[in-house]
Order: sequence, then C-alpha cells, then structure tokens
Amino acid sequence: MKNWAIASGIEGNLAAYEAVLADIRNWDVDEFYILGDVVGVRAESEKVVQRVTHPRRGELVPQVCHGWWEEQCLILHALKGTGEPTELIDRYGKTVMKQLWDSVSRPTVEWIRSLDFGFFELDCLLIHGSTVGVSDELTPETPPLQMLDRLSRMEASYLFCGRSGLTFQYEIQHGSVTTALKTLDSSLQHQTATISPRQIIGVGNVGKIPGQATYTLYNPSSNQVQFRTVKYGMGKGFQSQHPA
Repeated sequence: MKNWAIASGIEGNLAAYEAVLADIRNWDVDEFYILGDVVGVRAESEKVVQRVTHPRRGELVPQVCHGWWEEQCLILHALKGTGEPTELIDRYGKTVMKQLWDSVSRPTVEWIRSLDFGFFELDCLLIHGSTVGVSDELTPETPPLQMLDRLSRMEASYLFCGRSGLTFQYEIQHGSVTTALKTLDSSLQHQTATISPRQIIGVGNVGKIPGQATYTLYNPSSNQVQFRTVKYGMGKGFQSQHPA
C-alpha cells in the first residue's frame, strides 16, 4: 500500500500549497487528505480553493474536511449556529472577521457546506480538531485520558489532526481504565476497559509560517509516519523530520 499525504492549515497561502504539491510528487502517494483550514484571511483564499478543487493533470484529487476557518465562514453567513462568530472575534477581533468575510465568496461558502467533518479510513480517523469539534486542539501536552476519550469515540487506533498546527506523534501504550458509577442506593458499579496501543498524530501546518510548510506522510501498511518540512521562496529546500 502506498503513502498517504496529510496536510492542514493552508489558510489561503497559495505559494505554500504549491510547494507541498511539488514535494508530494517526489513520493509514492495514492491518497491526499486536507484536514481543514483551506481558507483564511489572505486574499488568495479563492485561488487556493480553485487549486484544491481543480487539480492539474496527474495530480491527486484531495479529500477535504472542514476546519476552524471554514466553520467561522459558515457562522458568518448564518449557516451554522446563531449570532456573531464569538470565537473568531475573541481570538482575532472584528477587523479579521471583516477580512474573512471579504476573502471568501458565497460560492466558496457553499463548497464549504459540502465538506465532510472528517474521514475514517481503515483504523484511522482524519479530522481537523477532534471528535468533539473543530476547535478542540490536541497537543503533546494534552492529558492521556483526554486523548483516549477522543480516540474511543470512534474506536480509532490512529487519530490524525491539524488544529494545533504542530507536528507530533503521541502514543498511548497498553493499559486499562477502570470507572466507577455510584447509584442512588450507594452501590458502586465498576467497569474496566483494556487499552490497546493507539496514536495521535499532529500533521503540521502548511500556510501559517511564511517560507515554511509542514505536512505528514503516512504508510498504512507499516504505520510509519514521516513529517515533511518544505521550504519555499528565498533559500528554499526540502527537509525531513522524523519522530524522536
């Protein structure tokens, strides 16, 4: 089985996306996933969407799920939730809210509405945030029980996520979790669940850092993960990052 290329966080950065596409061509890849945040407040967001939805001859057709910026677009256009995009305003202010409105057209918003929340392939869950929502940010500092909860909701062995923008490989080893439920008659009911080894992989961020894009290669046959750092612009070059 060939590699999967998994990216997230293009955020309207066309040059970064083109650099990742160029690097993917150097590898034996048969599936390409984009885990949200295709758009952002950059003026090139529309061009990125066109590039994603109309790949050139010989390029893979990416499977795209919606991310945090896509959710903010839906809220702005009153297509999800009610009221103002409070999370967007609290994080970035009303100026950025206006920039997002100006950067993403109504046809693109309709495309966003069609996107999946995530993908479940083999025993892998590919999603922007987590099973809780696109805003749920998993990092190497996230407590193990919280990580296990996000995995167990979909019974996945591998969870690939992009919300944090980090590249990391977080492994949960063998073990067990015991829960106790106290009823009205004060009796305790214990349940013990055995945990098999599972992993959470942060896939990086394509467009946030100028001149540097990160994404992930994954081989489903060997479960090998390789983080790729692609330099573009002045002094560009290609690098590999391997998990410690």
